[in-house]
Amino acid sequence: MMSAEVNIDPSGTYVLFDGVCNVCNNWVQFIIKRDPSAEIRFASLQSDEAKILLQNFDKKVSLDSIVLLQNGKVYTESTAILKIFRKLTGLWPLLHVFRIMPSFIRDSFYRWFARNRYRWFGQQESCMIPTPEVRQRFL
Repeated sequence: MMSAEVNIDPSGTYVLFDGVCNVCNNWVQFIIKRDPSAEIRFASLQSDEAKILLQNFDKKVSLDSIVLLQNGKVYTESTAILKIFRKLTGLWPLLHVFRIMPSFIRDSFYRWFARNRYRWFGQQESCMIPTPEVRQRFL
């Protein structure tokens, strides 16, 4: 049963990720450390909150993709990653320059990595439980 109590800002920035993927969980921790303004909020793709966030979009999303919802638009795969880099502190926004590479090339690499991530890095039994310090960043 989906909860209707999700506090969603339509102009907000949300990253949806595979909650049992070790790479994805480390990516979320990476983002949190480099988003000191706490602008980005998170939800596991397996969660009811993610389903609520995605219900208004006509885009099929798989657990093999990271999803960025920003200003009412949905981005997946390599485009999501590059747009997330733009929001981080330090030199990470410079990686956005890879947007000049055609998405079919970037996404081919992304999909290859996503297909192999469990074998290379493993997975968790359940979705991560955030620490109390970052709990408010999760839906």
